Amino acid sequence: MNSIILRTEIQERIGEIGEADILVGIPSFNNAGTIGHVVKAVQAGFAKYFPDKKCVLINSDGGSTDGTMGVVQDTAIDDSSSILFYHRKGPIFKISTPYHGIPGKGSAFRTIFQIAEVLNVKACAVVDSDLRSITPEWLELLIKPVIQDEFDYVAPLYHRHKYDGTITNSIVYPLTRALYGKRVRQPIGGDFGFSGRLARFYLTKDVWGTDVAKYGIDIWMTTVAIASGFKVCQAFLGAKIHDPKDPGADLSAMLYQVVSSAFGLMDFYSETWKSVTNSEPVPTFGFQYAVGLEPVAVNVERMIERFSLGVRELMDIWKEILPGEVAGFLRKVSEQPIESFRIPDEVWVEIIYNFALAFHRQTINKEHLLKSLTPLYIGRTASFVRETWESGASEVEEKIEGLCLMFEEKKSFIAEKWDT
Repeated sequence: MNSIILRTEIQERIGEIGEADILVGIPSFNNAGTIGHVVKAVQAGFAKYFPDKKCVLINSDGGSTDGTMGVVQDTAIDDSSSILFYHRKGPIFKISTPYHGIPGKGSAFRTIFQIAEVLNVKACAVVDSDLRSITPEWLELLIKPVIQDEFDYVAPLYHRHKYDGTITNSIVYPLTRALYGKRVRQPIGGDFGFSGRLARFYLTKDVWGTDVAKYGIDIWMTTVAIASGFKVCQAFLGAKIHDPKDPGADLSAMLYQVVSSAFGLMDFYSETWKSVTNSEPVPTFGFQYAVGLEPVAVNVERMIERFSLGVRELMDIWKEILPGEVAGFLRKVSEQPIESFRIPDEVWVEIIYNFALAFHRQTINKEHLLKSLTPLYIGRTASFVRETWESGASEVEEKIEGLCLMFEEKKSFIAEKWDT
């Protein structure tokens, strides 16, 4: 058994369980206010949809000081009639354990993968600990495609507020789709289903000392599953409502780790993505319906100020990475009034592909490179907000589709330059 799960009480608990059919992991760090609801939803999902399966809930905690692990242990379903479940044939097992390694979600997942391997589980899922919209049905949608249809990876599909998930919408989804040819809409959604076979495969990869151990884990899991030829689908889960994140706030650490992982994977899987010429939909489970979404606060003025500050302070770095006409455009747009501020799709795609090339060629220090991307991302997000302020959800999705097609159209640029 791996050293990360060598704590005596965890070994004993795993020994008591022996083997299991289904495992659901919840990574956490100071989530005492929200994790109780998530644990109840998971327990109810086990009871309602998998009454005859041996089910285990794992809380992999990053050293919470607010009693998160205690909430997990103390939470139980207190009103069985409210979820209308069949009588379970056995107990639901719970393990709450601190993880070890680099602080971050990836290290938490590694512990979950390791326990899944030891328990020889057939199907797994991971769900975020700050979810307020999770229902028992999420368990059915994330796990049944693995058990019944032999999918190895189930990505989430949600309705989200048009300004929630801007890193996904502007970079990760269009880039991943163009590179690997699968239209997985939420490649860093945070809530996934996967087979025990894929969990074991993840453990064979030597990435746990990198940014994958932090925020980079979600894009890594999705990309590895697609690029390695595992059977991939997505499941509609309804609304994604969680602790809100202002897209203009400081997301630089998350942006850095996610993009670092995505660009690093481009190096590793270059022979795979260079042979992909177009994208295709993946099978989608679940009944799609309109949902009410909580608003996301956006301060466009502040975002454009941060972009303009970046132009003044980082242009010397950008000139080493970007074509002269793109650098010139950025300088020009930073001098324009807010009402005419716009960074078009074709310019944005050129920026991302040229940053990917600079990362691959190690043109400059990778950390400096990726941190200099933050003001550009904030500027692009401000442009997107301005263009979609009056738009409904379907119009916004059409705009994102247009960006994806631009990434696909311009992919030949990076494929041709990759090895030169």
